[in-house]
Amino acid sequence: MLQELATHINEQFPFLKEKKLLIAISGGVDSVVLTHLLHKLQFNISLAHCNFQLRGEESDLDEVFVKRLGKNLNIQTFTTNFNTNEYATKNKLSTQLAARELRYNWFGKLNQENVFDYTLTAHHADDNLETFIINLSRGTGLEGLTGIPSVNKNVVRPLLIFSREEILNFAKQNNIEWREDKSNAETKYIRNKIRHQITPALKELNPSFLNNFNKTIGYLKESQQIVTDKIEEITNKIVSKEGDLLKINIEKLLKLSDPKAYLYQLLKPYKFTEWNDVYNLVYAQSGKQILTKFYTLLKDRDFLLLLRTNEKGSFEDEYFIIREENKEITAPIKLLLKRVQKKTNADNKSIYVDNELLNFPLKLRRWKSGDFFYPKGMLGRKKVSKYFKDEKISIVNKNKIWLLCSSKNEIIWIVGKRQDRRFLPTENTTKLLKISI
Repeated sequence: MLQELATHINEQFPFLKEKKLLIAISGGVDSVVLTHLLHKLQFNISLAHCNFQLRGEESDLDEVFVKRLGKNLNIQTFTTNFNTNEYATKNKLSTQLAARELRYNWFGKLNQENVFDYTLTAHHADDNLETFIINLSRGTGLEGLTGIPSVNKNVVRPLLIFSREEILNFAKQNNIEWREDKSNAETKYIRNKIRHQITPALKELNPSFLNNFNKTIGYLKESQQIVTDKIEEITNKIVSKEGDLLKINIEKLLKLSDPKAYLYQLLKPYKFTEWNDVYNLVYAQSGKQILTKFYTLLKDRDFLLLLRTNEKGSFEDEYFIIREENKEITAPIKLLLKRVQKKTNADNKSIYVDNELLNFPLKLRRWKSGDFFYPKGMLGRKKVSKYFKDEKISIVNKNKIWLLCSSKNEIIWIVGKRQDRRFLPTENTTKLLKISI
């Protein structure tokens, strides 16, 4: 097994050589064997052990064991304690998810403080099979059937080619001690049920089941790569970016062989879950949207727009005051107010108004439903929403526009767009004010 691992690392993980490696060690046979193997291969390793305080004295004895192992092998060892149950309750997580979150957050901190290059975990082929069955039972796409990745950012899993039985035999043959977690024998967790009840039956049906499964995982990963390449090709054709805004062209999407499948692949990184609702948005009226914790997906005429939820505008319910003595403001946008003697050519970045017609203090605010103004160059009044529609201003851009208003809430200027004619200077104007972006 030692030589097999050395060859495997040379072929698949040559970047681990001469790097500082942090092994996530529980004290169980898998992580202890990984430690002994890499120690024999003379890699630069340190150990990191989490005491989750879930098994009373047993958890403390695991910690003592890991410290002793590190001392005996002369390996730097880090340990920490977590009140996992309290963290799980506070963050509304299962115990297993809470432990995972605490563990990886701590690993990240250790990596930063001690400049480790990679974190190594001792996941093996049986773990991979269990994960596959869990994902299959819950319903998953192709990516959920490709198993545990051998490399995920700075986390590396070099033992995935070995079975639990191979690891256990190596430990026994080399008189390696380890700690046995008694909770692994319980079947209240889905993974343990699969481990003790399902995978033994599969191996009984076919002794080569695990080897064949590993081959299948390899084929699925190759298929996944083909899908990834195709999605990248399609993305370049139907998706455009404007800063952090993602725009999906609906007309081009619907010309694809399976629009729903492609939309799923395009949006799966953004953690949407109600996929029927997502696809129905394609046919919805403009303005309809779906929210997640971090993202908003909305229909805007010919596009689906994806943006971070907090980008819709953090000032929607606020307004900003401009007093008569103010010559300049810098927030939420920068405006200059200057008394001038005569007009020059104006553009969208500046307007001229009769200062005596203004009711100070002025306000800067976002538009609201029902807002109307009297557009310069037109007769009558117009709803701001109708103006936006006629100008084909997208929903996202609407939420970035500011209105300059009088103290009576009369719109003076849709800033950068259109001026209201009620405040235009006349031949009798004596106090001319220029307002510029």
